[in-house]
Amino acid sequence: ALFAGFLRYHTFFGVDECQWKGPFYFIQGADPQFGLMKAWAVGDTNNGDDEWGEEIKLAEQAVQAINKLNPKPKFFVLCGDLIHGMPGSQWRKDQEKDLKNVLKNTDQDIPLVFVSGNHDIGNTPTKETIDNYCKNWGDDYFSFWVGGVFFLVLNSQLYFDSSKCPELKQAQDVWLNEQLAVAQKHKCKHIIVFQHIPLFLKKPDEAHDYFNLEKSVRQEIMEKFHKAGIKAVFSGHYHRNAGGSYRGLEMVVSSAIGCQLGEDTHGLRVVVVTDEKIVHRYYSLNELSSQGIEKELLDMLAKQN
Repeated sequence: ALFAGFLRYHTFFGVDECQWKGPFYFIQGADPQFGLMKAWAVGDTNNGDDEWGEEIKLAEQAVQAINKLNPKPKFFVLCGDLIHGMPGSQWRKDQEKDLKNVLKNTDQDIPLVFVSGNHDIGNTPTKETIDNYCKNWGDDYFSFWVGGVFFLVLNSQLYFDSSKCPELKQAQDVWLNEQLAVAQKHKCKHIIVFQHIPLFLKKPDEAHDYFNLEKSVRQEIMEKFHKAGIKAVFSGHYHRNAGGSYRGLEMVVSSAIGCQLGEDTHGLRVVVVTDEKIVHRYYSLNELSSQGIEKELLDMLAKQN
């Protein structure tokens, strides 16, 4: 059960988590993607992922940095592409095993929350690839409360290409509408979404490509989120930091723990949730390890509302 984010989450947090108790923070990471650095270096992203020693070190550094933080984060969420090997590929099981070996050293008081990425369930997922992910890492979509804030974990691959499992996309849509109704009824302080693929990278009306969602799908989701009062969506997938906003909904795209495809450094995002707002900053692993969280963010946590 250690790696069932959903199960571990619900045993950790009690019913009173629906009540606001003052500011807190969590850590967002994305794309440890064991195997991509070698695959990218040799120019073979399909079969070149036979080594991932570099990613093991980076994931270990991330866990060590998180374990040192004081006060402790409420949870550590990994926004997809846990490993590089696609479903059915040669090195996948070993990559998963090695990642679990690193993550099990996370402080037992810091729950892990997992989000499915395209490498975890395939670019065109099937019932089988999703079932396999759920056995390994926990549910592909679920919700949880922390301190009066409602969190939704979504399977963004169902929005990208659900052609082989349309009934699963439909089930997530129905569930999401139900969850948003629950959130409205409980008058939660904030609603925050985690999904692997960003709605958009910089602008809500940008052209569709591999790193964002198709425009009509995106528009429908953005409008739904806006109407529901969702404050922020946190994603990965891009291996670079990016983001923008749509009618008060902030889209936050975080770079990778693993392979970088731009100018950013391997890192993690610290997200502080206050009464009025959600404030976040991306830290390089080196910076977070050596200096911890800056005073400005710690001061926000110390304020009791």
